[in-house]
Amino acid sequence: MNRSLSIRSGKGGAPGSPAPARKKGFSFASLRGSIQPELSRRLYQVIKSANSLVSAHEAAGREREGIARQLSEWGEQTGDDAVSDISDKVGVVLSELGAHEEAYAHGLDDARARLKTIRNTEKSVQPSRDAKAKIADDIQRLKLREPQSPRLVILEQELVRAEAENLVAEAQLTNITRKKLKESYDAEFAAVIERAEKQIILAKHGRRLLDLLDDSAVTPGDAMRAYENGNAARQVLNDAEDDLKSYAENNANGVDPIMGRDDDVADIGYAVSENYTHTQTRGSGGGAGGGGGAAETPVMTGGTGQSVENVPYVSPTPTSSNDDRT
Repeated sequence: MNRSLSIRSGKGGAPGSPAPARKKGFSFASLRGSIQPELSRRLYQVIKSANSLVSAHEAAGREREGIARQLSEWGEQTGDDAVSDISDKVGVVLSELGAHEEAYAHGLDDARARLKTIRNTEKSVQPSRDAKAKIADDIQRLKLREPQSPRLVILEQELVRAEAENLVAEAQLTNITRKKLKESYDAEFAAVIERAEKQIILAKHGRRLLDLLDDSAVTPGDAMRAYENGNAARQVLNDAEDDLKSYAENNANGVDPIMGRDDDVADIGYAVSENYTHTQTRGSGGGAGGGGGAAETPVMTGGTGQSVENVPYVSPTPTSSNDDRT
């Protein structure tokens, strides 16, 4: 996850202040929409709208990182050790989600750049179309005014050359359009999949963190229960980092997270470690990481008083082609 186990460790900057948004001043580029050739005008609008989408996701990522820091700082001042630690760890997860949102924005920008190649090719083809149409119009007008004009022969020769040039340009446009359209949206969908898979990983570990917070009612006058899940909370973040690394390694090895196209690794699954086994010991006084046999971690599971017995943690990182996905 490339960040510490606490979001409070980097207090060098202004607390809770997200990175400044990129500013766009006035330029002649803002006038390009009105002077685009007819052929490239629609795609120009698509690219312009995609740029707004990229900026929105960048801003969303920065806002989430800012919220994560504010949540951590709020928890620190509550005076409740459990709330302080869990809010800090949840802030780490939220901050990581924000970082992946910005990475997703970069993926969208990469896809958008490929569309620019189509737009530029359309702009280069437009003069060829216009030249061919102008010569054809000149021939028609001249035939109406001077059917026997010797200039007709010259214009018809120019039309043949213009049609040949346009034929080459149109073929090039077709090839580039199909190639770059496919590349662009393949890159965008790949970015969508990566973002979704990483969000699932982080969200599942975030819910594991919340399970460590005892939210059962406290009777007035009772002493506050000691918080004993600090080690377990740190382990959750370590697990999240390991799963993100495993996901990155699978991607680097060419494993399709949805289709499982790599036959050599499609059937390899993650073993369930007994270190991830949670047992509910509410009110028994057992500490995190205590016990001499199997590694058991006390986990709070909400205010209902229900217990969870021997529920294994299974890595959310996909490794099998038989995974059901929605």
